[in-house]
Amino acid sequence: MRIKDYNRNKAVSYAHRWAFDRNPAYYDFTAIGGDCTNFASQVIYAGSGVMNPTPNTGWYYYGINRRSPSWTGVLYIYNFLVKNEGIGPFGEETDVSNIEPGDIVQISFDGITFAHTPVIVHTGEVPTVNNILIAAHTFNADNRPLSSYQYKKLRFVHIKGVRY
Repeated sequence: MRIKDYNRNKAVSYAHRWAFDRNPAYYDFTAIGGDCTNFASQVIYAGSGVMNPTPNTGWYYYGINRRSPSWTGVLYIYNFLVKNEGIGPFGEETDVSNIEPGDIVQISFDGITFAHTPVIVHTGEVPTVNNILIAAHTFNADNRPLSSYQYKKLRFVHIKGVRY
């Protein structure tokens, strides 16, 4: 297995293009639980170009009824990215200061359950919660300040690379 760089420019370009619209290649889950992680997965796929077709534990989308839980579920994408040792994107939970555009942040509004997965599209020279901008679905946004959310907890996932 080889490792390639995650293309952050492609990921961020995709996020900006589809933040207020829906790519017809993917189902819009807004009305049935939310579209945030589906959108984050699309962005990560734009930057990685590699899915992991492993049943149950992989990360893939071939249609509404042929997708992994990690493609659309907040907890599941986190688990996939930080535990993936197979093909596809992989990452690590990290401190805000190690975040880059194309990475994701997960938001807990109640301090217990992480329920939203925006994509980071811009950071300050030294990233802080006050200088990060995000793009997201469900609550459609592009270049929205992360600090504008009413949250109790955040966790950041840095995409380290892509295995193929």
